[in-house]
Amino acid sequence: MKQEIVHIALVVRDYDEAIDFYVSKLDFELIEDTYQAEQDKRWVVVSPRNSLGTTLLLAKASKEEQHLFVGNQAGGRVFLFLSTDNFDRHYQKLKNQNIEFVREPKEADYGKVAVFKDLYGNLWDLIQFEPSHPMYRRINDTDL
Repeated sequence: MKQEIVHIALVVRDYDEAIDFYVSKLDFELIEDTYQAEQDKRWVVVSPRNSLGTTLLLAKASKEEQHLFVGNQAGGRVFLFLSTDNFDRHYQKLKNQNIEFVREPKEADYGKVAVFKDLYGNLWDLIQFEPSHPMYRRINDTDL
């Protein structure tokens, strides 16, 4: 049996501003934007370009309880991890888009990493794994 985590729901304030951020600033691809009349909501899915992995389902907060989690889905911890095959190029590209980094790049045992905020304040790791790290092998589908 094969299973995959297909979507991670990210609670957002507004569909269009979230789409604009992820597509224009992070250079993600808009996979789907479908209106669901029976629930009066949109099914909005974005993904890093050239990725076949897990996608983000942009879920608009519709209740007061949900609004409390916009920008704080992980209680102030890093919530999402964006892997790259060229850290320096990707870091500079994000800086050029005025993405706010709260931790500057550093070398770690597992690779090169920096922490940035999305438009709502959720924290993300931008990371390039070292070839010896298990995630490198998993992402690159190799048996190193």
